[in-house]
Amino acid sequence: MSQRIRVGIIFGGRSGEHEVSLRSARSILEALDPLRFEPVLVGIDHDGRWHLQEAARAMLPAADGALILDDRTSALAISPCSGTALVQPGTSGPGGLPIDVFFPVLHGTYGEDGTIQGLLEMADVAYAGSGVLGSAVGMDKDVAKRLLRDAGIPVVDWLVARSWQRDALPDRLVAERIGFPCFVKPANLGSSVGVHKVKSEEALQRALDDAFQYDTKLLIEKAVDAREIECAVLGNELPEASIPGEIIPHAEFYSYEAKYIDSDGAGLAIPANVTTEQRDRVRKLAVETFQALELDGMARVDFFLDRKTGELFVNEVNTIPGFTSISMYPKLWEASGLSFSQLVTRLLELGIERHNRRRALRTRYQPESTPT
Repeated sequence: MSQRIRVGIIFGGRSGEHEVSLRSARSILEALDPLRFEPVLVGIDHDGRWHLQEAARAMLPAADGALILDDRTSALAISPCSGTALVQPGTSGPGGLPIDVFFPVLHGTYGEDGTIQGLLEMADVAYAGSGVLGSAVGMDKDVAKRLLRDAGIPVVDWLVARSWQRDALPDRLVAERIGFPCFVKPANLGSSVGVHKVKSEEALQRALDDAFQYDTKLLIEKAVDAREIECAVLGNELPEASIPGEIIPHAEFYSYEAKYIDSDGAGLAIPANVTTEQRDRVRKLAVETFQALELDGMARVDFFLDRKTGELFVNEVNTIPGFTSISMYPKLWEASGLSFSQLVTRLLELGIERHNRRRALRTRYQPESTPT
């Protein structure tokens, strides 16, 4: 190629998963093929301020820790520009960097929920991953479960608790319908932030109080004595599933600390030690889940495999899974024959393909001429 593709890597964000996003962004930056891609860094700090290039680079973790951001950095604007987008300081004036495709690596709220995807759609620019609908649906665990249940895909039983109904949720309903132990988790967050394993009615209230700090809607979900199996999906219209892997937590469940802080928090088994029949069913259900939720590009589909019955349940999907050095999504594809660098390249290609396909649609009504 005579000219490199300019890739805008958007990371950070106003989310409980901010730090995870920084680690993912560094890994993606290092994996970009320098002969094909030119990176442009766009970092969003905890307060929602956007930073460009060197100011954004200061947010990324380094050997001696992240540098301090300059709060005087100008705000950024993303402007439409005929299939690319201009990223420029301020909202007026000449200049700016044209971006061909974005890689949003914003985990959680304001990044994985359709919000940044909507902004990029309005800017008429390509981006990796799912669109507005798939991102929003995949982010809301309650809505995703309802769609999967209606599609005949097995999910674990659950109740929904909303903050405005906080005092109206009887403990006995949880005990009768779900039972103990159960899990309390925010409906619109990932990385196990705000997730609690609850063993009694007394502990339920404390778990709800903590989880409601992160979301206005919670899931109270039946606990299953299960193995945690994960499968990576890649593609647009014809998605493919990786070989499955298994998370082996060294604690009661796969917590945030086990995922990102404690190096001995969990073990990974790739491939998962399952039967051929179970492996094939995981891969089949992963693709069906991807399609039922209107996803594109990438997703990691997480399963519960009941230790006693062998039943499989879809737990949740991650439409922007972790891309750190220890993250399951790139590791599953590496074990399936696709390197980290090849994976990043393929995701950018899929984003461009999807954008080109959508841009070919009519945006003005043109009535067909009728024969006389």
